[in-house]
Amino acid sequence: MEAKAELNYCSVSAQKMRLVIDLVRGKSAEEALSILRFTNKKAAEPVSKLITSAMANAENNFGMNREDLVIYQIMANDAPLRKWRRFGARGRFKPILRRSSHVKVVLREKA
Repeated sequence: MEAKAELNYCSVSAQKMRLVIDLVRGKSAEEALSILRFTNKKAAEPVSKLITSAMANAENNFGMNREDLVIYQIMANDAPLRKWRRFGARGRFKPILRRSSHVKVVLREKA
């Protein structure tokens, strides 16, 4: 049995999100939440909310035990760019790329 949760169009870039995701990959869900609580990164809050949502899905939809859940798979992919522009000196154009990401987590019970 697998419990899944997805976060789409998060306003943190996928590269920065992967730094936080690598801290919790393969850990138990309770341990991952305690790690994320003390991680000083902007991406830590949305990832912890996503894991909490996946844990709630596992409990309510599949009747899994909360203490036995392990992060089986977690990944962050690029989402569409928001392109902004700023005008520079001498009539030049300076593009600004606002990156975002899609995050997906899959939880399983310990075997």
